[in-house]
Amino acid sequence: MKKNALVSILAILLACCVVMGCASALADSQKQRTLTVFNWFDYIDEDVIKMFEQETGIKVTYTNFTTNEEMFVKLEKSAGSYDVIFPSDYIIERMIKEDMLEELDMSKIPNAANLIDWCKSPDYDPEGKYSVAYMWGTVGILYDPDQVDGEIDSWGALFDPQYKYGVFMLDSIRDSFGVCLRYLGYSLNDHSEEALDAVKDLLIQQKNDNIVAGYLVDETKDKMVAGEAAMAVMWSGDAMYAIEENENLRYVIPKEGSNIWIDGMCVLKNSQHKDEAMEFINFLCRPDIAAMNQEYISYCSPIQQVVDGYDEEQLNQPALNPSAETMENCEFFHDITEFMELYESRWMEVRA
Repeated sequence: MKKNALVSILAILLACCVVMGCASALADSQKQRTLTVFNWFDYIDEDVIKMFEQETGIKVTYTNFTTNEEMFVKLEKSAGSYDVIFPSDYIIERMIKEDMLEELDMSKIPNAANLIDWCKSPDYDPEGKYSVAYMWGTVGILYDPDQVDGEIDSWGALFDPQYKYGVFMLDSIRDSFGVCLRYLGYSLNDHSEEALDAVKDLLIQQKNDNIVAGYLVDETKDKMVAGEAAMAVMWSGDAMYAIEENENLRYVIPKEGSNIWIDGMCVLKNSQHKDEAMEFINFLCRPDIAAMNQEYISYCSPIQQVVDGYDEEQLNQPALNPSAETMENCEFFHDITEFMELYESRWMEVRA
């Protein structure tokens, strides 16, 4: 009897272990996959996120930033809180140098093959190891023909005293300094004290002449639609949005040249959800999804099938389809981390 009892007890214990193991396996299989995305404000069609969640079962937490610099500061403080990020070219270059980005497994991102050729190996990430292009565009002037004297074709219009309180500048050190550098005949990436002092003096004079209506970012496009200023320094996608709302507005990339930029998709090295992150990037490179985002945010898509689908009006819009000659006269921003003190000290004087 004792032997049989012992056998029975062992059998019961074994059965319990099997049941518990099955329950544990079931719990693991049902565990919610998650992903935290850190992107610019209003820079994705919300329906795209819902579609991704429905198709993959991955729950997305979506958070926002306003400038690259703001994003970088937040990453320094809590990088482990994010998985997929959407930095611009020069910040990607910096993050590669500082070993903050995961090298991408392109076998998990097959839709990256849909990128237009020049976006596949940009100079800030020559082998395309750490980033996949999401959107690209230019920086130019959006203006209201009814409030200016003739056509605008130069950055010099931003500093013309006849436009008192008529110019919105970008609240972005790289962009505001960049347009001034090109206007003054320097490279966008010039970090000499001579060049930066000349920019500072130009921007301070612009303020002293009461030309500046404000240093803004996301609010600018709606203010231009409402006719609150004659012109604004603006990213091309925001300009497209404004033109769609007010067809009288025009966008120009000044003759002195400008910035051409790419916002990329990257995975942080300390991400806890790398597979989900790459699945998300792959999803955004799918032509139908990329078309939804392009239509929603109005920036230039790097996906060839989307570009091939542009209609005649889109092809003739410089904010969406700049000419090859214009693009050749533009530059990428590059990392200026070691010179940021020179920039920031002058920026503080301008904004004081």
